[in-house]
Amino acid sequence: MSQSIITTKDQLTAQFEHMHALSRKVPLNSWVSREALLDSLEAMLINNKQSFADAICEDFGNRSKDETDFVGFFPSFQAISHARKHGKSWMKTRRVGISPLYMPAHNEIQPQPLGLVGIVVPWNYPLNLSVGPMIDAITAGNRIMIKMSESAPKFAEAFATAVANHFSPDMIAVVVGEVELAAAFSELPFDHLLFTGSTSVGKKVMAAAAPNLTPVTLELGGKSPVIVLDDANLEKVVNRVMMGKTLNAGQTCIAPDYVLLDKSRHDEFVTLAKAWVKKHYPKLDKNNDYTTIINSREFERVQGYLNALPSEQVVALTDVAPNPESRLLPPVIVVNPDPNSAVMQNELFAPILPLVHVDNQKSAVEFVNSRPRPLALYVFGDDKNDLDYVRNHTVSGGVAVNEVILHIAQNDLPFGGVGASGMGAYHGKAGFERLSHMKPVFVQSKLNAMNIMLPPYSKLFKKGLQLLSK
Repeated sequence: MSQSIITTKDQLTAQFEHMHALSRKVPLNSWVSREALLDSLEAMLINNKQSFADAICEDFGNRSKDETDFVGFFPSFQAISHARKHGKSWMKTRRVGISPLYMPAHNEIQPQPLGLVGIVVPWNYPLNLSVGPMIDAITAGNRIMIKMSESAPKFAEAFATAVANHFSPDMIAVVVGEVELAAAFSELPFDHLLFTGSTSVGKKVMAAAAPNLTPVTLELGGKSPVIVLDDANLEKVVNRVMMGKTLNAGQTCIAPDYVLLDKSRHDEFVTLAKAWVKKHYPKLDKNNDYTTIINSREFERVQGYLNALPSEQVVALTDVAPNPESRLLPPVIVVNPDPNSAVMQNELFAPILPLVHVDNQKSAVEFVNSRPRPLALYVFGDDKNDLDYVRNHTVSGGVAVNEVILHIAQNDLPFGGVGASGMGAYHGKAGFERLSHMKPVFVQSKLNAMNIMLPPYSKLFKKGLQLLSK
């Protein structure tokens, strides 16, 4: 029997087989059916706005509902609107060029639904990293099975119930359960599997998908650097970097992970950062705008990074102490850490900001290029030549110039990683195409010269080929 909420391996297998078979028998080829699903998704978000925000806050211990509104609901509504505006044109068959040799035939690209798409959701942004991939999958005409994070159980439960109330189980099913169920989910022969999470788990997901040759999109994060050029306005740099580092308490895959700057600017950066925290998060230990760490395991992990450092290397940006019970971790700066230290080798996912001293922009670029390619790179400065040097000599999933994080909110920009930070990109048209089969079609004309191409090869054939080869 088809069901919307999956909690066991047996249910998972049965629901997969049901939805997979339906995807072959009843493809969603019309825009009307896809638009109706987008409407239902929007209605689900509107009807459950309070319950979703409450559940996320409860999972984190504290997460500002205003922040959830800003980074969760707002981009989701924007993405739905963008898909509604452009989806019908994206799905149209379109002509593309053809070699003169084969005229008057023509070529076409015909977008088609892949069928059944699997989505694995992380805990850090469980709302928009559920809804965002769903929008692309729906716009491309796919059915969806979605595995919620076991680390955000309250939201998983609320989301699964909401989906069951707004969608047929023939279209969308939600999987709720522990790691074993996630592993079984990744082993299913989906038509595409989209995973957001850590690099270590991403490797396991890719290995699980490989026996079925399931294509994957992996959004894996990593250590996203900030390069501060010599002419950058440091007050503006600190304002944007600290925003990105404290948003969701740094538990963001594209949070600025560390800053590369000249040693002479270090003290000013620290002074400005302390003032910034005091202004934007007064009374930090009693501030509902500041998010706590998701669970005790994560708190102990990041606290362990700090404990491994000499005390003089860790500069507190507030007089509030870490609180293991509430999982409150105040923002700190780490002074020029060893590149081989844990704080520089691991993705932080916390309000910890290493300041790494470099001599110039070239040495900053060399530092970035000596490490795995990041999901995002941020560069601050005014000189176009210097900015272009950084852009042209580094490779990252995405770049923001004089800003952090906001490139992810652009529906006309693909979002994805490269190398260790992931593979494949989605959002907007890029997501539509990623979750579609862009089928090439060759259409022969009634009148054509293909018989000339048959042996025995004539002088006309040889001359024509010679001319077309020039």
